[in-house]
Amino acid sequence: MSGNDYVKFMTEELVRYMDMPQEERERRKEMRKTTRQSTENELFGVLPFAIKFLFRTRRKK
Repeated sequence: MSGNDYVKFMTEELVRYMDMPQEERERRKEMRKTTRQSTENELFGVLPFAIKFLFRTRRKK
């Protein structure tokens, strides 16, 4: 993607956001807050989940 394409994309996104009613923006913001990932995943990524999953599957065998 060239620089001009990126600027064009960002401008379109900004205009789309600015045209959105304030209630819709607030609703989306609240939705993002309620669907947050767990703190463990947020701090350390997927690695702790993968390790737990690995040990859980080995224990079942």
